[in-house]
Amino acid sequence: MEPVGVSTEMALLSNILAAYAFITENPERAALYFVSGVCIGLVLTLLALVLRVSCRTDCKRSSTKKPPRERESDSDSSDTDDDSDTTSDLSARRHRRFERTLNMNVFTSAEELERAQRLEERERIIREIWMNGQPDIPGTRSLNRYY
Repeated sequence: MEPVGVSTEMALLSNILAAYAFITENPERAALYFVSGVCIGLVLTLLALVLRVSCRTDCKRSSTKKPPRERESDSDSSDTDDDSDTTSDLSARRHRRFERTLNMNVFTSAEELERAQRLEERERIIREIWMNGQPDIPGTRSLNRYY
């Protein structure tokens, strides 16, 4: 009786020889299968990365607890507030993300704020100089000096 290791080694060797014979008989088809496999692998990897990033941002968003809001005695107004909070519509999420970025302080220090204001003022001055430095050419005057 043969040991188990020998039969698996022989099966592996047989499969390798069969693959080599297929590649030598059909090189174009083997190259096509190889390239197709690589492309499918890249697409699946890209999908996995997209799912991972989107799930990570969704999990972070859902894990942050909002402070409990005070309930009003009017149940109709609280129902409409709950409906607006529970909407998982894409546009609603984008709108909330936009509101969050508006409320976030972009400049962390007074120096950065002052630097940004100076940069805006410099750009405005350069724009004014450029606009005032252009020659005024009225539409009725001819550009030909021999006219």
